[in-house]
Amino acid sequence: MRKTDKKIDNQLRLALTDVCETALKDIDGFQWLTHRVDYANFPASFKVICIFETNEQRSIFTDNSDKKLLISLIHKKLNEIGIKLNNITNHIVYDTEENCTDAHQGNWAKRLS
Repeated sequence: MRKTDKKIDNQLRLALTDVCETALKDIDGFQWLTHRVDYANFPASFKVICIFETNEQRSIFTDNSDKKLLISLIHKKLNEIGIKLNNITNHIVYDTEENCTDAHQGNWAKRLS
């Protein structure tokens, strides 16, 4: 990883940590988030993965205003660090602990690879 990539990654980590802390307080069922990126194709390859406990909680989240809140919060934090994305919704995916347990025996490293 190049020095500039490390700098961007640290900025992303800090911004997304703020998002995560807010979401944990404000969004029912939200558990954690992470990000994936290929810096050779940044920002197009950038993804934020938001994890919920159950599929039911994720479904309720996607049907109410909490989804717009989370998208807006991610977008705001990324803008604050100079990451401009044309369509933020293309860079956010939602998953659940339930799906990881069913498909990968709870192994997130395997699921996210």
